[in-house]
Amino acid sequence: MANIKSAKKRAKQTVVRNARNSAQRSQLRSAVKKVLKALEANDATGAQEAFNVAQPILDRFSSRGLIHRNKAARHKSRLTARIKAIKAAA
Repeated sequence: MANIKSAKKRAKQTVVRNARNSAQRSQLRSAVKKVLKALEANDATGAQEAFNVAQPILDRFSSRGLIHRNKAARHKSRLTARIKAIKAAA
């Protein structure tokens, strides 16, 4: 354990930030999984609705640095392509 006051504060901040990052990462993954689950069920409208919820989450967390902006763009691009493919097939 840290002995210096600033190091103790840093250790506390790390715990808080780690908990916040873990919760937000979980929220992000859950949102993406909901879209994927709707896609697996060939539910175009459900997938679109889930994507409309997931997209701002991806943007928000990429702007905050939780994930890289290219990763967010890649997720959005691939999910959009899959939703369009299901709509075209229907």
